[in-house]
Amino acid sequence: MELTNKHIERQDFVDNEIQDLIVKLNPTNIKIDWDIENIADIRETLRKLFTTKLNLCTELEFYPFIQDTNGD
Repeated sequence: MELTNKHIERQDFVDNEIQDLIVKLNPTNIKIDWDIENIADIRETLRKLFTTKLNLCTELEFYPFIQDTNGD
């Protein structure tokens, strides 16, 4: 299975929105560079909020990914 263009667009949207939020919430004038580790940390918290706590969507709806069926 491959990610579709729609899936990739959703991933890009989520990651970009998180980066924008980080920049907007920064109380200093210090530039914050794109850091996928920081974005992923926040994305994971948001995923849990939307999928578990609020039960609004599935993990794949929030952030599409390819499931590893080999257990690797």
